Amino acid sequence: QVQLVESGGGLVQAGGSLRLSCVVSGSIFRILPTGWYRQAPGKQRELVAVIISGDTTNVADSVKGRFTISRDNAKNTVYLQMNSLKPEDTAVYYCNLDQRIWGQGTQVTVSS
Repeated sequence: QVQLVESGGGLVQAGGSLRLSCVVSGSIFRILPTGWYRQAPGKQRELVAVIISGDTTNVADSVKGRFTISRDNAKNTVYLQMNSLKPEDTAVYYCNLDQRIWGQGTQVTVSS
């Protein structure tokens, strides 16, 4: 059974940076879209960034230029580097595999 385990969330001041990590059990993620979603209180879950295949990525306009998604196949890990964080980035961030399997989520809070 494939499992996703996220880490790296926390509290940071506006303008700061965080890096989220998602370890995927099994090597299947190398051939399936893997990405990050987020859900703020009272809002719907939304796509942040996804690696579709190879080096092809899709990044939400709201974070483009600030967030970068990458992966390390040797470590079965997907990363989300978040720079220039804003209070509106505050949310629970979820790792997702092929839009079918979800991690437990990690809280990111950005203070103004």
